[in-house]
Amino acid sequence: MHIPTEGNDMPEECRVCFCHYNANLKRPHNLPCGHTFCSQCISNGITIGGFSCPSCCSQHRVKAVTDFPINFNIEALIRKLKSTKLTSPEEAALERSRRDCRKGIGKALMFQVVVESSNIGSLITNCEEVLFQLGKYHGQLRNWKTRHKELQEKLDDLVEQNRAALKLLEQEDTNVVAMTSQGEVGKKQLREILVNFNTVKTEEEVHTTIDRADECTVEMEEWIERCDKLFPDVNTIHTAGKVQETIRKTLKEMTMETGATAALIGLGVSSCCIIEKVMEIVEEISPKHLTVEELRTRSELVEGSVKADQVVAVQQDKKGERCARITLQVGQLCLHSLVQQPLPADARTIQHSDVVGMLVPSSTLAFLELGWSGSKRGHVTIRLAPDTPLARQFVLLCTGQQGHSFINTKLFDRRNHHPSWECVIGGDYEEKDGNGGAPLLPDLNWGYQSSGRAVGSLFPAGSSHSAQFAILTRTLHDGQLMPDVFEEVVSELNVVREAANNSNITDVTVMDCGVVLPL
Repeated sequence: MHIPTEGNDMPEECRVCFCHYNANLKRPHNLPCGHTFCSQCISNGITIGGFSCPSCCSQHRVKAVTDFPINFNIEALIRKLKSTKLTSPEEAALERSRRDCRKGIGKALMFQVVVESSNIGSLITNCEEVLFQLGKYHGQLRNWKTRHKELQEKLDDLVEQNRAALKLLEQEDTNVVAMTSQGEVGKKQLREILVNFNTVKTEEEVHTTIDRADECTVEMEEWIERCDKLFPDVNTIHTAGKVQETIRKTLKEMTMETGATAALIGLGVSSCCIIEKVMEIVEEISPKHLTVEELRTRSELVEGSVKADQVVAVQQDKKGERCARITLQVGQLCLHSLVQQPLPADARTIQHSDVVGMLVPSSTLAFLELGWSGSKRGHVTIRLAPDTPLARQFVLLCTGQQGHSFINTKLFDRRNHHPSWECVIGGDYEEKDGNGGAPLLPDLNWGYQSSGRAVGSLFPAGSSHSAQFAILTRTLHDGQLMPDVFEEVVSELNVVREAANNSNITDVTVMDCGVVLPL
């Protein structure tokens, strides 16, 4: 929150909470930018990144309110104001009582009282800071407890699946043992019959042996047929294999070196607050690769990494490794277009395909960063029509998934066929002058709307349904319809209108683009 300070005629009060400064919880502290606020408001506003001045938004790297010096001149002014202020009879009597009590105290001892009071006030401020840190730490611990309970439930479910798979395997093993036993008996009988054929002496023995052989042959053929039908049991093998693979991957991810924890971090540094120590420990053990769930929950560590521009979506394909930044724009996580650039050394990565999988076709938001004269002018947000071919193509060109992107393309034309009808045209990712922009998807000619209130609407430029698009910046005549509308600008349409008024429309460039992640 920005607090104006011009014309401040109440120097005795904090301009954030509007409470009077005092010698205890609300002592005045000077900021390097020259503004003054009370201990409590500064303490409440300190984050891991430091403190942002409520008046001028200057960033100050501090860890505790005591890093800002006390404004003793303000305190002296407050004492003077109190001494000259009209007081009630009760307040006057109380002040006289205090002065009477101090008449017998020497100046040196009185100075010691003032010093001790100041020390106690500082100690109270430090206590408040530690209590604030403990509160944040308590919240982090509760979040971790919740996650561990969720993990425990998943592990219990995995153990239960393993028990079920083991039960199936035991049953299958029992069946195999039983069938093996039957096969061994049958094989023994066949061997005995074979011996009998070699020792028969009479016709009666021959007929008896042949009958026995026929009977045993039928039994063993049936046994072989049963084995072929019964084994292997598809459900048993499939279940056991899937559970084994899941457990193997889980155990691999859970494996860690014992003892490699706090010994690597200087936790005894007094200038380091509780939450910073926690973040250092988590940073040490946290994997550099993030999951969609970690991105979605946005823990304090992930949030800090996003704000520090350290989270990158990575795609590996025939074009090599490409990266897309994930940033925070107006409280929303934004996935920028893939570009060919080295991966930052301190980056936390996530698979680009996993991030794109989060997009919901029915409510996708895209954005274009327009700029001219060498500077960005606005973050134009566009809502896509539900799952239409042109909308899907627009997403591909905003994210750069197929190698082509709107980045560095131009608004190459402005059309104005009537005073109330105006649009700008862009999207030529090939030539940047209107002679390119081949479609990335086939069959783009279906599923669109016609609109008569088309200010800010996007529609294909021309009849070819290429990647080129037009944005309407002024209204149509009443009753006139704009066909094939597939998107609409939902924020910063004024930037598009300013671009349309640019004397050289081809100077307007898409400096960046991407999509908003629906978290």
